[in-house]
Amino acid sequence: MKLTIVGATGMVGQTMLEVLEQTSFPCTSLFAVASPSSVGKEVRFRGKAIKIIDIEDAINKKPDLALFSAGSDISKHWAPLFAAQNTYVIDNSSAWRSQPDIPLVVPEVNPEALHKGSLIIANPNCSTIQLVVALAPIHKQFKIKRLVISTYQSVTGSGYKGINQLLQEQQNKSVEKPAYPHPIHLNLIPHGGAFDEGFYTTEERKLEVETRKILSTAEIAITATVVRVPVIGGHSMAVNIETEKPFELEAIRQLMASSPGIKMEDDPAANIYPMPLYAQGKDEVFVGRVRRDSTIANGLNMWIVADNLRKGAATNAVQIASYLLKNNLLAQKLT
Repeated sequence: MKLTIVGATGMVGQTMLEVLEQTSFPCTSLFAVASPSSVGKEVRFRGKAIKIIDIEDAINKKPDLALFSAGSDISKHWAPLFAAQNTYVIDNSSAWRSQPDIPLVVPEVNPEALHKGSLIIANPNCSTIQLVVALAPIHKQFKIKRLVISTYQSVTGSGYKGINQLLQEQQNKSVEKPAYPHPIHLNLIPHGGAFDEGFYTTEERKLEVETRKILSTAEIAITATVVRVPVIGGHSMAVNIETEKPFELEAIRQLMASSPGIKMEDDPAANIYPMPLYAQGKDEVFVGRVRRDSTIANGLNMWIVADNLRKGAATNAVQIASYLLKNNLLAQKLT
């Protein structure tokens, strides 16, 4: 198994290396790719120093699998070149997510999409991943009609620039290259991505488009508001759900507790509910504050939290790779 990480020095790339190591993913050779200015530097993997190489060098090594986390422009150019030589590409950017012929996959929800034969596979947006893990069991049993989503997104979603801005502002230092148009320390910024003609942001539109694609339905009405918060641990979401079929609240709780990838933390009397501080470094999607919305017939509210660097990015990508391996979709590469 020859594996390439494209974007190995970034926050998601570094987390991919951690997850690969922690899960003992079978890998005989690992190639680390980053920007030209990083070529020759080193990253650590399984106790060894791995020298960063140029992306063309990585293609020439004909890896079996390439995990991309280097932005959509790089992915649009280079992912097809890897795929052209029969390398599976799992891409963490937005480049391929809306393409109808490219699988957009969360393994707990729609692993069957990986059997369609595409060598390029899209990793969903971090917020979408944790959302659909929680929603898929409900949709399957009760059919979701409408969603109202409010996100509270960690600065880690903006990479090192986001963390640097928060930490610098906390220390009353000036920020030379801020990630946001306003201070984030002691502030909330209702802005994620670029605004469109309808005054929604790209991050909000991703939640609409990607959720429908992963759940294989164009019928769910979805509206979202994305908010950046001065938090490092992970992304949180308040989600209002309307289903077509009636439900018992206890059935929803049992469904959440028994579904893969979900950990229920829901005991308000004991002050137990999901929080990003405690989700950091974990791979589960945490669900709590499950309660009826009494203003509509089949209404439900819940609070969803996950580490956006792990389940929201790196862990989901490695889970896709593990599924490909387990189900012999990589077999032709390894024999």
